[in-house]
Amino acid sequence: MQRRSLICVFLLISYCLLDLTAAKAQVTPDTTHPVSIDPELINLTNPKNPPREYIIAGIKISGTKYLDESLLTSISGLTVGDKVTIPGGDNFSKAITNLWKQNLFSNIEINYTKIVGNNIYIEIDVTERPRLSNFYFKGVKKGDGDDLTTKTALVKGRVVTENMKRSAIQVIKKFYAEKGYQDVQITISEAKDPSVANSEILYFNIVKGPKVRISEINFFGNQAISESKLKKQMKDTHEQSRFTLFPPPIDTTFGPNPRMTFKEYLDKWGFLSFTGTKEFLDPWFRFKLFSSAKFNATKFETDKQKIIEYYNSQGYRDAAILDYKTPVNKGKMNVDIKLEEGHKYYFGNISWRGNTKYSDSVLSIALGIHKGDVYNLDILNKKLKMSQEGGDISGLYMDDGYLFFRIDPVETAVYNDTIDFEIRMTEGPQATIKNINITGNEKTKEYVIRRELFTIPGDKFSRQELIRSQRQIANLGFFNQEKINPGVNPNQEDGTVDINWSVEEKSADQLELSAGWGGGIGLTGTVGVTFNNFSIKNIFHKSAWDPLPSGDGQKLSLRIQSNGKAYQSYNFSFTEPWLGGKKRNSLTISLYRSVFRTGGYNYRTNTYSFSDTNSLKNFGVSVALGKQLHWPDDYFTLTYAVNYTQYNLNNYPLFTSAFRNGYSTNFSFKLSLSRYDLDQPIYPRRGANQVLSVQFTPPYSAFDKGITQGDSYKLPEYHKWRFTSDWYLPIGNAMGADKSRQFVLKASAKFGFMGRYNSRLGFSPFERFQVGDAGLTNNFGLLGYDIISQRGYPVYENSDPKYNPDQQQASQFFTMFNKYTLELRYPFTTNPSSTIYGLTFFEAANGWYNYNEYNPFRLRRSVGVGMRFFLPMFGLLGFDYGIGLDRIQNGSLKDATRFTFMLGYEPD
Repeated sequence: MQRRSLICVFLLISYCLLDLTAAKAQVTPDTTHPVSIDPELINLTNPKNPPREYIIAGIKISGTKYLDESLLTSISGLTVGDKVTIPGGDNFSKAITNLWKQNLFSNIEINYTKIVGNNIYIEIDVTERPRLSNFYFKGVKKGDGDDLTTKTALVKGRVVTENMKRSAIQVIKKFYAEKGYQDVQITISEAKDPSVANSEILYFNIVKGPKVRISEINFFGNQAISESKLKKQMKDTHEQSRFTLFPPPIDTTFGPNPRMTFKEYLDKWGFLSFTGTKEFLDPWFRFKLFSSAKFNATKFETDKQKIIEYYNSQGYRDAAILDYKTPVNKGKMNVDIKLEEGHKYYFGNISWRGNTKYSDSVLSIALGIHKGDVYNLDILNKKLKMSQEGGDISGLYMDDGYLFFRIDPVETAVYNDTIDFEIRMTEGPQATIKNINITGNEKTKEYVIRRELFTIPGDKFSRQELIRSQRQIANLGFFNQEKINPGVNPNQEDGTVDINWSVEEKSADQLELSAGWGGGIGLTGTVGVTFNNFSIKNIFHKSAWDPLPSGDGQKLSLRIQSNGKAYQSYNFSFTEPWLGGKKRNSLTISLYRSVFRTGGYNYRTNTYSFSDTNSLKNFGVSVALGKQLHWPDDYFTLTYAVNYTQYNLNNYPLFTSAFRNGYSTNFSFKLSLSRYDLDQPIYPRRGANQVLSVQFTPPYSAFDKGITQGDSYKLPEYHKWRFTSDWYLPIGNAMGADKSRQFVLKASAKFGFMGRYNSRLGFSPFERFQVGDAGLTNNFGLLGYDIISQRGYPVYENSDPKYNPDQQQASQFFTMFNKYTLELRYPFTTNPSSTIYGLTFFEAANGWYNYNEYNPFRLRRSVGVGMRFFLPMFGLLGFDYGIGLDRIQNGSLKDATRFTFMLGYEPD
């Protein structure tokens, strides 16, 4: 059958009298393909002929190589049996439009192949766009090319479209703009790939141009706020660092006596050896130092908004940026910002409307904003709707069940520099918690989470209890603290609310491994495991070992340490945080056993020999029971503990040469009252941890008047008091909207002293305070010392801060101590796989032997920096570099610095 063209580009152009809709549909995008027009087609589509209805009897797809024909037929919207009207119908124009939207073709034609009566057979002829066979980035380094390959997301085999090319160009420009290249020129060359049919290779020709850095930031129109304060608000847009030296003539003489030429001056000190002394501040030298920065258009928009927000916080609610310019000259950019500050406003009268539960006076006191205060809309909104510190009006209502509470501040009058507000509120009904749902706990049993919740079905909704519940889940340590989400789903129709908790499990177990060989001792090492989400009830169920029974929130710790035959230690600890499963009563049981041997060195075999004839063996057990209190509030916990340790000495001078053989028994009780309300355990941002404790033995000397000083080694008696207070406070936001990247200030104070029941007996050799170093202990902690670290100092035994030899052989330790710490912390990452933060610190501490020597203001001081790495598998790793300020001699830091390392725990 002779091919007869039904619709094509040139036909529609020629026959402009056709229906406009049909004409638009039949214009194909590619007009480079001429079409011969069959005379019968002309008669068929001649507008002078009356419209005639046909039935599509067959559809054929031609020209496609990669696409499914039935799929294209479906996309076109044409099906066999459809009725079409020629001329005047729009079926074919819609079909072309549907196919063209796919961006897969460069040309589309619809032709008819046969007409039988009222039946018409059509053919959809398409020309596919070429596909991407490869792509290259020209004019850039290989590393940049690899990065661009990922960022542009170009995929070989996909259809080459204009949108693909435009998107790639935008990504490339953004990539280099972030590196400081603001005038990148990009052209695309296309070449057919002879090895693959209907495919193209794209060449991105990139000319980066010069790197542009901000030379100066200038503000115009600012009268009330200085330029320096405005620059501080711009977190990501800074002027370029630069150092400028304006030297005098080389033979000019200047400086202190003896005077010297400029050349002699450089020869003596060196060009860059500036120390800040008077000589280096000679007026011949002038230098400027700024923070380096690149210009980023996106971040600049954010910084402009921060400037306006700062103006608003100072009362300038009408402040605006009228214009800005960023002229570039030889790679240097000036950022010129034109401001209009407007008037400074103050709060006027504040009235309340819609309140029935609380009176106007109560709400005004809670708001805390008074007439005459500087206008600050941000503070007003925080006081009304949401404040991190609490105490806002919304919290006042929502903590009492008013979940549907709404509040809106409305300006009612603006006169001179004063703004009056009316606070309009809708209290709504109180909401009752209906359902509590928990998802994401793949390992932890649901009841372990539910028992931590303060949001209970049937209770009134409380925002405070919701936040408390979120904090309790985070403090379990089993979940990614950044992904704990309480999905609040209110239902206003029946006055209820569902809370859908979503959590994400993280690894909570820890492993400690170390090993060594040599030194004439042999094998040394440590193996320790801590399971923080253990399940002891499933320990005999084989199916629960995956790889260990877990999910019940218990803690099991095992540790073995060996230093050849010289020393072995075995430790076991188990904690049940909810004894009985109904109340927050914890039970902890600890067992430990160690053996110490002394010996001599055999020079013939180059080994040490150890014997049980010179040994110390000890065994200890501790049982502690903790009980949550409800007064003064339920953050308090009271803990009772019983401790028993027995020492077996065999020709071993642990205490004194007078007591080398026999048994020594340390039996004590301990009471601790603590309050813990930190928001999270690993990197707390707010809250406090406070502990007051007393540990005491029975007063043996009161029962037996014949006890002498020598008996204090066999049956020690003492009472020891400790107080610790740690506070955490966020003090800013270092990364804009990223609330997790926030500076945190930690303030800590620690006190301790040991008392005795009988003044004629000396202080007990047990349970004293070891002060100094990084929290490492002498004698492997045999005598139960409290380890009080102080960075920048070795372990010391003298109370005089001026006496600080690098090595002090401390044979006895203090009975009193004070310690104060300030730390400024900044998190680099808080991912569940690792938490890393840096810190700077100031510490002051000291120890004393009796009350007569005690002086809380006579302290050793230190400053320094440190890093902390918390890895779920290995626990805490820490590094500190401290400077002992009282160890500095003659202005030299040579003997005043100390590098310390910590593993597994944060020292006291």
